[in-house]
Amino acid sequence: MDISIGKLEPVDPRTLWGDEARDFTPWLAQNIGLLGDALGIDLELVEIETPVGSFSCDIHARDLGRDRPVIIENQLEATDHDHLGKLLTYAAGLDAAVIVWISTKLREEHRETLDWLNRHTDDRVEFFGISLEAIRIDGSKPAVQFRLAAFPNAWSKPKAVREVSEIGQLYQQFYQTVVDELREKHKFTNARIAQPQNWYSFKSGISSVSYNATFAKGSKLRAEVYIDFGDAPQNKSFFDALFAKKDELEMKIGEPLEWERLDTRRACRIALVRPNTTIEDATTHGEEMQRWLVTSLLKMRAAFGPLIVNGAK
Repeated sequence: MDISIGKLEPVDPRTLWGDEARDFTPWLAQNIGLLGDALGIDLELVEIETPVGSFSCDIHARDLGRDRPVIIENQLEATDHDHLGKLLTYAAGLDAAVIVWISTKLREEHRETLDWLNRHTDDRVEFFGISLEAIRIDGSKPAVQFRLAAFPNAWSKPKAVREVSEIGQLYQQFYQTVVDELREKHKFTNARIAQPQNWYSFKSGISSVSYNATFAKGSKLRAEVYIDFGDAPQNKSFFDALFAKKDELEMKIGEPLEWERLDTRRACRIALVRPNTTIEDATTHGEEMQRWLVTSLLKMRAAFGPLIVNGAK
């Protein structure tokens, strides 16, 4: 059997991005989801070149699912001590929980440093070393690869439940199953690790709008579209544009939604609600609740997704 196989060839990243600050950092900001795929995190861009004292952090982002600050330091060359110092300075200045160092070559001594930091810092702080590679096959367009070279000790599998309250453990165990199914079966998220909290957020395709899962007051489990551009009038305008399509959206979803403009607050939200449900119910009805939540989030994405990406037009 004659099988034609292409030849995989490395591409010098410098031929793609001539300058780290002018070319690579803006490209990465626009394609931050590719890095999120490698990290197993839903990343949302906050700002590029964020001031920290007299320095500037290349990229300031957010771990959307766990609502934690992320900093990213880039190098189109081998790692060096100068950038290691900057990395730690930015982490402290922006109180980062996820610290990412990207380079074309992570030196062994710097990989060992990141591993040491992961072993000796609080387990809510995570250090990643990423090897940036570019490849092509037989003259094709180049493709970018982010390879994990250093990462938290337990990153290859979900972390064990920390010593938290009993209810915190219930939340973490419940959401871990939801996160795993949404990631592995539905490509809904990059997220890997749930937290001992009553909510989790997932990316929608644009910043400032997310899909939320939450156990709310009044014994309700909710699957939401959550809108917060940081500006109340903009939030209300976006909400109103969606509300104008209320009948169409509810027909697609197959049931009524709760439309919460929240005029006395900044953000807005739209929800599918499962009433009379608390996290304690997961001890006996966990699989049914998880199935409802996954199905509801998928319904929300199918109905709202195109409108969200197109600015509610």
